[in-house]
Amino acid sequence: MAPPTPRLVVSVDLKKKPWEQALPLHNRWHPEIPPVAHVKVSEVFRVEMVDWTGSVIKDDDSAADVKFIDISTVHYLSGPIRVVDKKETPAMPGDLLAVEICNLGPLPGDEWGYTATFDRENGGGFLTDHFPCATKAIWYFEGIYAYSPHIPGVRFPGLTHPGIIGTAPSMELLNIWNEREREVEENGHKSLKLCEVLHSRPLANLPSTKGCHLGKIKKGTAEWEKIAKEAARTIPGRENGGNCDIKNLSRGSKIYLPVFVEGANLSTGDMHFSQGDGEVSFCGAIEMSGFLELKCEIIRGGMKEYLTPMGPTPLHVNPIFEIGPVEPRFSEWLVFEGISVDESGRQHFLDASVAYKRAVLNAIDYLSKFGYSKEQVYLLLSCCPCEGRISGIVDAPNAVATLAIPTAIFDQDIRPKAGKVPIGPRLVRKPDVLRCSYDGNLPTTKNPAASM
Repeated sequence: MAPPTPRLVVSVDLKKKPWEQALPLHNRWHPEIPPVAHVKVSEVFRVEMVDWTGSVIKDDDSAADVKFIDISTVHYLSGPIRVVDKKETPAMPGDLLAVEICNLGPLPGDEWGYTATFDRENGGGFLTDHFPCATKAIWYFEGIYAYSPHIPGVRFPGLTHPGIIGTAPSMELLNIWNEREREVEENGHKSLKLCEVLHSRPLANLPSTKGCHLGKIKKGTAEWEKIAKEAARTIPGRENGGNCDIKNLSRGSKIYLPVFVEGANLSTGDMHFSQGDGEVSFCGAIEMSGFLELKCEIIRGGMKEYLTPMGPTPLHVNPIFEIGPVEPRFSEWLVFEGISVDESGRQHFLDASVAYKRAVLNAIDYLSKFGYSKEQVYLLLSCCPCEGRISGIVDAPNAVATLAIPTAIFDQDIRPKAGKVPIGPRLVRKPDVLRCSYDGNLPTTKNPAASM
């Protein structure tokens, strides 16, 4: 007999707010957020989710929704989902939860997405010192392909994936997160060289009751107040998986997540139609609502058996991922290199972030010669299926990073040729991304040798 239709365990109504859903969503990690559903191993089940902002960003002609978004509210996650075996015994701390992505996609009737940059004083992005303004581009889906009226002349297949999938932390692990991230927040400017080149972005996002939603736990109760002050933000990826933004976790992928609490309490969200490696504009994939169809298995004692702690406790582990067999095929790429020397000419020691920043800036300046604004290219490199690599991390003092862009996504030949860049009507891109003004006073970085 054919297998049954995947059981819908979490549904969403896009006309309702995240906290108004039949199964309320949550935007924090905490062991005491109660599960909203349970599944058995080997059954295929379906989870629906809103976009990471809970439908704050609209398909309209303004970037004001991006500029004034309340960052404290993201990401909205569906779950937690309790996982048990066929004998109803739950996943236990020390197990591994193997999660297979059987199918995924946009929600029917909501086949569109967006890519954006936040205002520099409200989240910023990887290149926020170069691009301080809030911007937005809308994308529409034609089957597996995406195109944008705001970035014309490009069309590409999406490698659709969840930006966030993870298990709930134990209280011990949660305390480890909060302690080490508070240390970065309090002392990072004194010790982290990267702050000198990626300045003004938050160094960490510590627990906060502002914008907090804890699923079934009612706001205003003593229980809510206690948990909200402890619960971790969803913004960075951590030992539980979480916000890893790995674009290759698409159909057929399998994710081996460590289990820290009884039942594992699996949560997911932040669906992406497509993303470039690094998601450099921060709101940088093609963000969308969507669904996952998943299947879980429990590997008893798997943490100790397969994961080696990289830290002082057995909890300092990281997930393992299997890449799925379905992905776009490109045969020709244009690759941009970057080294760990910043725009002022200052040398940094084997700093892969500075090198990747240089690679992205080199690509932006180059592609802007073909009729695009730099804002258009910045958003494009954040969401198209480009490949980022740490190519060298051993030859002191320069780390080398590369960014490879598939040339087939453009309707023109972007490779260098003899003579100057050709001029013609196909190279003139009149539309631009939606853009707000930057009204802050923070200094911006200018590359003195870049194209205008």
